[in-house]
Amino acid sequence: MKKLSVARRYAKALLILGVENDQVDLYGDELKVFDQVLTYHQELEQTICNPLYNTDSRKNILMSVLNKMNLSQVVHSFLLLLFDKRRMNFVSNINEFYQKLADELKGVVRANVKSAHDLSAEAEDNIRIALSKLTGKEVQLHVEKDVELIGGIVTKIGDLVLDGSIKKQILSMKESLKRGESI
Repeated sequence: MKKLSVARRYAKALLILGVENDQVDLYGDELKVFDQVLTYHQELEQTICNPLYNTDSRKNILMSVLNKMNLSQVVHSFLLLLFDKRRMNFVSNINEFYQKLADELKGVVRANVKSAHDLSAEAEDNIRIALSKLTGKEVQLHVEKDVELIGGIVTKIGDLVLDGSIKKQILSMKESLKRGESI
């Protein structure tokens, strides 16, 4: 729990700087790219985050990576601050919170849609429009195929789950039959 509250605090701080400098999108993009670098290069992340290695050597490696990435001065300094405060292992969580906060600021909500079958562009647009009306915000969809659903879709927006799958309907009927209810 502490890790999430710390990550949220750092994300908010960077977002405030982004708003002040009118660079919310740039800082978010740079933070996301750095997070992806650490995720893709696990050995780099382990080297930078491992306190068993010499601090100066780890910082030199980090600075070398940051210089090659050609980041804005603010994000460059922010990542060095994370290192100095021993918070580099929070980068992924900070990125996640930053992206959510930036989306809220822009009035955007992200929805994850699982479908048993591939959705047409028209179906995705219809889902996006319906969710936009429901939330009152611009909706960005992330669509995945999940054949276990049998049919229908399951949509998740934050904590809200809209389950219109055949699998869910079958499970509901099964539970009703167990309780002796008529369907």
